[in-house]
Amino acid sequence: MTGLPFPEIDPVALSLGPILIRWYALAYLAGFMGGWFYGGWLAEHDRDRRPSREDIDNILPWMVLGVILGGRIGYVLFYNFPEYAAHPMSIFKVWEGGMSFHGGLAGVVIVILAFCRHYKINPLAMGDIVATAAPIGLFFGRIANFVNGELFGRITDVPWAVNFPAGGGLPRHPSQLYEAFLEGLVLFVILFLMSRNARIRRMHGVLFGTLLVGYGTARFLVEFVREPDPQLGLFLEYFSMGQFLCLPMIAAGVLVIQYARKKDAKINSANKQSQA
Repeated sequence: MTGLPFPEIDPVALSLGPILIRWYALAYLAGFMGGWFYGGWLAEHDRDRRPSREDIDNILPWMVLGVILGGRIGYVLFYNFPEYAAHPMSIFKVWEGGMSFHGGLAGVVIVILAFCRHYKINPLAMGDIVATAAPIGLFFGRIANFVNGELFGRITDVPWAVNFPAGGGLPRHPSQLYEAFLEGLVLFVILFLMSRNARIRRMHGVLFGTLLVGYGTARFLVEFVREPDPQLGLFLEYFSMGQFLCLPMIAAGVLVIQYARKKDAKINSANKQSQA
């Protein structure tokens, strides 16, 4: 079997003496900046939401901290705890890779809850804005995974298979591009179209719940063709750690959507009774 040659892209985008600026770092920067601009635009133009543009500006640094700390802690706990327990100083070597989306999500949720409690903002309204902007970062992050030749897929004979440098010389699914398409482009379009609906915007939490369900479903499906983490392998011969982490995420998204719809129904019922 032969695959498409992996494009010769240097993971280092810019070298300034001893300082190396990698595409992966630029992907994070693009995700945060894109999310900041888009989230601010949503706050300015969607009057049904409570958070203001100033709130988006103020929460951004905390969001960055939540993503990085949560993502790193999540990877340590979920994916390679024995290794880091034996060599705890390696936890701080973030330049060697090792970030978990599910951990980053947990960090973001903690930041939203703490920030909104302090400033007396509806956390679900803030969560909707963050969720609508999140696919921007997901898209750039997966593209960076492809550039780094990491997190590639399993061996396959599909015509678009790629021969990754670290893939053992065998053609593999470009699973990073599958995820960039589903988690990034498709999910962004879905959330954008939903956010244009005035009724959905009033149901605070629906967009955030949709992100949880959408990402969880896309990731669960792509994991079937993604090479499992070598230190973990597969559970029950079929399922990866990423898939197990997606299940509670999907369930939480469904619960949040149901809660938002029930709350909206109660408000509409109360308004009709007051007008009667």
